[in-house]
Amino acid sequence: MSSGNDQQSEALSKPTFSEEQASALAESVFGLKVSKVQPLPSYDDQNFHVYVSKTKNGPTDYVLKISNTEASKNPDRIEVQNHIIMFLKAAGFPTSSVCRTKGDNTASLVSIDSGSEIKSYLVRLLTYLPGRPIAEIPMSPQLLYEIGKLAAKLDKTLQKFHHPKLSSLHRKNFIWNLKNVPLLEKYLYVLGQNRNREIVEHVIHLFKEEVMPKLSHFRE
Repeated sequence: MSSGNDQQSEALSKPTFSEEQASALAESVFGLKVSKVQPLPSYDDQNFHVYVSKTKNGPTDYVLKISNTEASKNPDRIEVQNHIIMFLKAAGFPTSSVCRTKGDNTASLVSIDSGSEIKSYLVRLLTYLPGRPIAEIPMSPQLLYEIGKLAAKLDKTLQKFHHPKLSSLHRKNFIWNLKNVPLLEKYLYVLGQNRNREIVEHVIHLFKEEVMPKLSHFRE
């Protein structure tokens, strides 16, 4: 995902691979025998659901993830993300598995001639994790409890994660980081003038007044 300052540039650099190109990447980089490829929703990267011919012992569904050109300039961040997934998988969490390239790496940088310039994209492959988004499921107190319990377990487990390149995850002005809530002020206009905007403005004000002065005392 992108930071507040980088959103426009990253949006312009979002990959635009065709299904045929995605299929070719899955075969050439990861050695899969692809039977079908379908696009998946994405934010500023590009995702594909990759189906392969049935195998005796391996999975038949994968997710091919193609990072945008800006994110692809920081392979350390992608590497750490992959190792976090592997760490959580080993700890028993229901996560995807990170697949190795034919060169035994967790990601590969591929260069594509767009006609006017050569663009490079980091490509990685995960096993497909079936399920339904929470937004499509009726909420209940029990479900909310289970979500909170899983989030707490995840947080506690990640405290044990170590990696020499962990600092690559820290991005200044990253709007998806909760400590950067005030950065959302520049997007208030999309709410128009209504009660929802008043609520959001109030929350941001409280964050500035009550939380920001104490941020240095909180564990990240």
